[in-house]
Amino acid sequence: MGDSTPLLSVRDLTVTFPTRRGPVRAVDSLSFDVLPGRTLGIVGESGSGKSVTSLAVLGLHTGAAEVTGSVTLAGRELIGLPERELNRLRGRRMAMIFQDPLSSLHPYYTVGEQIAEHHRVHFGSRRAAARERAVEALGEVGIPEPRRRAGEYPHQFSGGMRQRVMIAMALACEPDLLIADEPTTALDVTVQAQILELIARLQRERGLSVVMITHDLGVVARVAHDVLVMYGGRAAEHAPVDALFEAPAHPYTRGLLDSLPRLDDHDDTPLRAIPGSPPSLLDPAPGCAFAPRCSRAAAGSEEERARCTGERPLLGGPEGHPAACHFPAYEGVAS
Repeated sequence: MGDSTPLLSVRDLTVTFPTRRGPVRAVDSLSFDVLPGRTLGIVGESGSGKSVTSLAVLGLHTGAAEVTGSVTLAGRELIGLPERELNRLRGRRMAMIFQDPLSSLHPYYTVGEQIAEHHRVHFGSRRAAARERAVEALGEVGIPEPRRRAGEYPHQFSGGMRQRVMIAMALACEPDLLIADEPTTALDVTVQAQILELIARLQRERGLSVVMITHDLGVVARVAHDVLVMYGGRAAEHAPVDALFEAPAHPYTRGLLDSLPRLDDHDDTPLRAIPGSPPSLLDPAPGCAFAPRCSRAAAGSEEERARCTGERPLLGGPEGHPAACHFPAYEGVAS
């Protein structure tokens, strides 16, 4: 597969959940590609649709969710694929690291048994061979004395070591695509850096494609090649990581960047936050979902404000850096 051919291609992905108060469209007409050997960072506030997107890619939503659109992995359509076929692909061709490893690991089985079972399911290997692969996988992710620790239980590992176990399990079958959903959320800063470096090293060594889901732009800057910013279930901006940080086009992306602490801040510098709250997905606004919180919309003319609040912006703009904004700013100048 050539480098310009996407490993993962998502087109018009929409995920709707029925509720007593009406349908909730958690992901709305989302499209993106992930190229071989590259990392896409998906960033946004809680409720923006990041994790719902990842679960839809893996086909993990329950029957109550309505999933439409197209998700292809190496050219194979995943939406509508029978569960048996999806199970063959999950773990073998695509794998996921969840943000809470303790709840993802079974407390009654050793970590070696769990990794070995995962390998046996997909390769039909004998118990002894699967056990050896588990020990090897633990060593690959930097767990000391992997043979001894393979015989221990999840509660005997620290948070960072449990996350390493999850990475070992995800990569034991050598998938092509790794989805990491907030993999460093509950870890301290030092351990966060170690886990991110581990994922980056394994990606380089194996040519993995990675989707990194996070609310932390610092994580995005460290590991991503491309960034998809989500807001209210929709794509707000999509760009190479350097372009996004140097010249954010969407006011929401600018707000996220401005909210980051700076090295030149003083102790009494107040935290910079985006005013207002994320939009209601039960009653979405007819126009731009970010308009009620947008300083650009508030400062515009009456005609401009009417357009922002009444007309939904489409993702567009320069090739390679589209933004869903009626008045995007490229190179710091509003268009």
